[in-house]
Amino acid sequence: MGLASVNPSSEGLQLCIFDLRRGQHEGQELDKILFFYPADLPFSTQLSVTGLSEGLITFTRIFSPEAACEVIEAERHSHVFYEPEPDIWMVMVVEKSKEAEAIWRTDALREVLKEVHSLFMMFHGSIRALLDKEPGGGLTRSHLYPFVMDYLRDIFSGKKLQLPSFHDCLNERRTVQMLTVGREAAIEVQTLVRTLESSAGNTHCFSLILFQDLLVSSTLPPEDTINLFTYAVLRLTPRALSSGVSSWSYLRKGYSSSQVAGGSTFAHSGSVAEQFSGSVAEQFSGSCDTSSGDDRYRVVRPLQNDRWSKGKDGFLITDIWGTEVGDLDLATPTVWLKHTEARMYLCAYQYKSLTVIFLIPVNSILNGEQGVSMEKQKFLENASLKILKVEEKLSKGWGGENAYHVSGYRYLLVDSNRAISRASPAGKVTTLTKESLLALHMLRDEVDLEKGKNKWDHKAHDKDLEMCIRAKNNAWVIARITGGKELYMVLEKANEKLLYASDAVEKFSDRYCNGAFSLD
Repeated sequence: MGLASVNPSSEGLQLCIFDLRRGQHEGQELDKILFFYPADLPFSTQLSVTGLSEGLITFTRIFSPEAACEVIEAERHSHVFYEPEPDIWMVMVVEKSKEAEAIWRTDALREVLKEVHSLFMMFHGSIRALLDKEPGGGLTRSHLYPFVMDYLRDIFSGKKLQLPSFHDCLNERRTVQMLTVGREAAIEVQTLVRTLESSAGNTHCFSLILFQDLLVSSTLPPEDTINLFTYAVLRLTPRALSSGVSSWSYLRKGYSSSQVAGGSTFAHSGSVAEQFSGSVAEQFSGSCDTSSGDDRYRVVRPLQNDRWSKGKDGFLITDIWGTEVGDLDLATPTVWLKHTEARMYLCAYQYKSLTVIFLIPVNSILNGEQGVSMEKQKFLENASLKILKVEEKLSKGWGGENAYHVSGYRYLLVDSNRAISRASPAGKVTTLTKESLLALHMLRDEVDLEKGKNKWDHKAHDKDLEMCIRAKNNAWVIARITGGKELYMVLEKANEKLLYASDAVEKFSDRYCNGAFSLD
């Protein structure tokens, strides 16, 4: 259970990225398409999808210039739109199905598009910047095709693409999951963070600390924290390294065992991408090739599976970024921070369940990999003992995978102001009946609709909201939103009185949320 299966055919799912500023003249329409999945569809079909999408965007802008369409519900398909950059559009077209499992929230699908773009920007910069650098579009397509296809590989199961379904309603994408620490452990963590900062001298560095798959500390701005946390859980944490497979937040919770699907679907994608920007088929078949088949472009593929490992000194290493020019040493990975608009070296150190990531500005290192090695050595000299202490403190206080279980409740807490979420453990959520989950799905759909309305109504932007549904199996499904915080809850063993459900929420709010959702 957990994720809705979509057959990756022309009828099941289509995903496209296009630029409205391109291909405006007759005969040049194909030029606007920067990515299309499945890529082996006839160009006439691809143009039909992008043409319809462009028409819908243009039409809805007449009535809403500030916000064009976000979703169009047709008889057979859902069209989900996202504009990550001015005039750059991502559109997902999903076929509707009578199967109960194929039920999803459009906001959850849009979060998938947001995640793809945010991760792409962290490694490659903005799509518009790539287009400005090489107006022909070949550079952009040579980066987009392998990146998005590597992303999709992680959410394939066999020959079916697994999209977040109604089973996923007690999870929230684009948020981080924090570890709750005691006072003594918090002091040790703060000491470690200050040590990392002092080791960098006058250089403005950033750090991110994780225990297991949970965030302990970050000195990054919220959006950069989300992006780096997402990648760390995906590829860098001990769980990701040991399994060699994806650790996407909603997959690792136990709903699905989605795995990489090779096969013809991806082979065709490479061959069609070749028609756009030269031979990039090798990017989908060769596991160690970091460059495209077209010698004009060197394409790094950071989402490739099973390419990170732990070195003897505790630092994580990968050959994804190739080797330093004129040297046999592996090149240090780099990321682009949205907040500072600076490119940073990514250095990750791991001790048992603790992963410490520190970012060094590329322009602060004058002698390349040799300079990075010196920074790593300083890190080991100054921080290694403190890392041991932090890991020991956190391990002693760790309550295991069920640490955040609350007996009698199945819940999701979201702090949208800080992009933090906490939910019932996966094993506990799987005990819910389908009727409860479907009721929660319906409730969250209604909440999404209200939030969408309030987003453009400044007077109602911080409006409190409460909804409650009695499911067919007599479970209570509740949502409360106040001050940028959201609480979703399922009570299956409650009695028939609404007052009982309300009291249960009050008790939970007072005990675990400092009264944030109390009605008093």
